[in-house]
Amino acid sequence: MKTETMKRYSGSMKLTAALTLPMLLGATMVAQTASQVPNQQPGHAPVFTISVRSEIVLTNVVARDKQGNVVKDLKSSDFTVFENGKPQKISSFDFQNVDLAAALKEQTTVAGTTSIAKMLERSIGEDKQALRDHRLIVIFFDLSSMQQSDIDRGVDSAKEYINKKMAPADLVAVVSMDTSLKLVQDFTADRQSLLRAVGSFNGTEGQGFANGGNGDSEGTADDASSFVADDSEYNSLNTDRSLYAILQVAKSLERVDQRKSLLYFSGGLTRNGIENQASLRAATNAATKANMSIYSVDTRGLQALPPVGDASTGSTRGTSAYNGAAMQSRLDSNFSSQETLASLSSDTGGKAFFDSNDFGPAFQAIQHDTEAYYIIGFRSTDQRRDGSFRKLQVKINRPDIKLDYRPGYYAPADFQHQKNEDRELALNEQLRSDAPAVDVAVYLQALYFRQNDNHFFVPVSLIVPGSQIPFTQVKDQSKATIDIIGNVKNAQQIVVGSARETVKLQLDANQQVQRKNIQYSTGFSLAPGRYHLKFVVRENQSGNMGSFETDINVPDMKKVPLKLSSVLVANQRTPNNNPRNQSLLVRDGQQYVPNIPHVFRQDQHLYFLYVFETPIIEANAVNIPDRNAVGFQFDVPLAQLAPGSYICQVNVIDDAGGTFTFPRMAMMITAPVAAPAVPAATPTAAAKPGE
Repeated sequence: MKTETMKRYSGSMKLTAALTLPMLLGATMVAQTASQVPNQQPGHAPVFTISVRSEIVLTNVVARDKQGNVVKDLKSSDFTVFENGKPQKISSFDFQNVDLAAALKEQTTVAGTTSIAKMLERSIGEDKQALRDHRLIVIFFDLSSMQQSDIDRGVDSAKEYINKKMAPADLVAVVSMDTSLKLVQDFTADRQSLLRAVGSFNGTEGQGFANGGNGDSEGTADDASSFVADDSEYNSLNTDRSLYAILQVAKSLERVDQRKSLLYFSGGLTRNGIENQASLRAATNAATKANMSIYSVDTRGLQALPPVGDASTGSTRGTSAYNGAAMQSRLDSNFSSQETLASLSSDTGGKAFFDSNDFGPAFQAIQHDTEAYYIIGFRSTDQRRDGSFRKLQVKINRPDIKLDYRPGYYAPADFQHQKNEDRELALNEQLRSDAPAVDVAVYLQALYFRQNDNHFFVPVSLIVPGSQIPFTQVKDQSKATIDIIGNVKNAQQIVVGSARETVKLQLDANQQVQRKNIQYSTGFSLAPGRYHLKFVVRENQSGNMGSFETDINVPDMKKVPLKLSSVLVANQRTPNNNPRNQSLLVRDGQQYVPNIPHVFRQDQHLYFLYVFETPIIEANAVNIPDRNAVGFQFDVPLAQLAPGSYICQVNVIDDAGGTFTFPRMAMMITAPVAAPAVPAATPTAAAKPGE
């Protein structure tokens, strides 16, 4: 097919039948439309799924006599476990005793590994049973919250423990966080490796993400600056980073049954109201599930809090230094930063150590609490997944024994019982996760169209089959909501674009949404380069999620001989005369809606949209003058083509430059579907199904 408006450029399109499967690609967000998807074929037997969920609750119990000695001859019949006052049947029982620890073969265990729990890959012992009767201790240096002197005190205490107090049964790992979470040393009993690990920290690594001010100048140092920044949101994000790091450590260890101890060196964690509540709850839940106790150490030690500040700061602004407000503010701030650490420890069965310059008791407490203990497991009779706190009580049939155990745990919460903060956290976790979510089918497609010399408009469209979304019937309409989150990372894994939106779907009952697709589109402005896109979709009735990842290479037009944008195929156009809409998918007042699965019906039209860029000398043939480009649009009626699979090829030939390109894509043509009977009066739906 020759274009009559172009004299030196030709474009042709050829449709050839082929036995190929249609390619399903994905796209972005901007509007909701729908296109037909095949429903379950008639005559096919329904698929029945039986799911069984069995969750066991583990709690560590230390039994001591009146002299403080560990009692080591107890049996499961000696214990009774209560959850919220109701007795539970003990389903697992084990006893760990460090005096019985056997030497491990550590020839394959060392630094340089990429994950913490390498014992799962038999890199510490021959198998997981080799870890029996050992202490598993993780020393965590949160460098982002510590001052230089705090880091030095923590390192000195760790070296003293390794040199003088480390027992043969101790397996220790070293983790740090400054700008990112790092495994410095995997679990090992080699003292020299551990000393090298903790000795790698120095004072210059601190203060990377120290908390800022709250915008109030009262009581702050008078340092000649009249403006005090409000860093409340930054402080909340900083606290979330630390809590999320603890969560990641706990998750990496949850497959190991033995009790784990996390020694957390920190300069304090400050919560901002309820902003960090979801992160705190997630961290404690992950630690409890992993049978990991957190021992928090405030590395600031014993502090002097003079009301007017010390010699390192300027004089205090305002009148707070004279009415006691400055002193009270300092005390409140110090208590707030310690309260989060105390919550982490108490909720996970550990201990917190504050206001002391001697950190040795923290190591002693870990060794004392884990020298011998019983692991008791039960399956809760309360099957509700409501996220509530459940109080644990363990009793023994001997009055001369005192038991030490954690006070309770938070039950798992299903989607209906999750709070908004927890739902948002789950969505972001899935976006960061390397494992895909597959409960909801998602298809995505990303294209590119040049905006100017250095930027491209990248439209992204994604579709979700309507059968994947459970709708709630309200009178004569079906309603549902879906959450969509996504980001774009460059080659350096830096996020350069993000999207987040909750889409409300409201469809008329006669639109048969189960046989349609829900399509959502968005776009990004990107420079030439390689990018990675990931989008996550969640339907908000059951909480099921699906994800789609793809790479896109935005070409540098200065380095390619033939400058051609992506080829967009569509079967639907919608009117769009909004002058504010800068989308390059709008042509002549019509916005092209990408057809992502490339499936068409015979009674539809096939629209092509792509841009071929010409040299400046051909300006007389340019129909997009602001970008020195030529836009091609094809409208092909499909009635004359038989249903089946096709390969569509667009031939673009530059006669003057002697270059050419032949982009092609798979597509499928189906027979037209008889339209269902439509009532006389049909209310307008919020999301319109595609043709």
